[in-house]
Amino acid sequence: MEEKMSDVYVECLIKTESSTLAKLLRILLIMLTVVFGVLALMGVIVALVVAVVAGIGAYFAHLNTNIEYEYLYLDKELSVDKIMAQTKRKRVATYEVERMEIFAPIKSYHLDNYKNRTGKETDYSIRREEQPDRRYLMYYDGSQKVILSPNEELVKALRNVAPRKVFTD
Repeated sequence: MEEKMSDVYVECLIKTESSTLAKLLRILLIMLTVVFGVLALMGVIVALVVAVVAGIGAYFAHLNTNIEYEYLYLDKELSVDKIMAQTKRKRVATYEVERMEIFAPIKSYHLDNYKNRTGKETDYSIRREEQPDRRYLMYYDGSQKVILSPNEELVKALRNVAPRKVFTD
């Protein structure tokens, strides 16, 4: 397959920050697994069931508190993959640049006209505000508001394809 010179491929991997409550839940489930596992070794049959259930809960809590997102830009399409605990990968969204309305820093004045819009909000970002805040907001297809944490290379690639829709302030 022949590749055109105009095809741009950009990859960006970001790690999200889990909530404190989720981290505490994971620790609690691990502790319950250990305590009830020890009780099961001492011969308490009911403790074995509780240990197994807590262990399964701890596994899923670990998957959902250790999340990374990978943004892939290729051929005027931005796709987002969710990577859970560096073991499971799942494509969660695909966005066509032509259907994107605006892509700007989350606190940009360019977004003022979009503030009163209602629609589904999806957060594929680092989930915390840094100084300076590097998260971007994308309004897509009139009904979606998507929060991302792209690197400069990804923003540049999007801006080259849609210069009137992408802002860097």
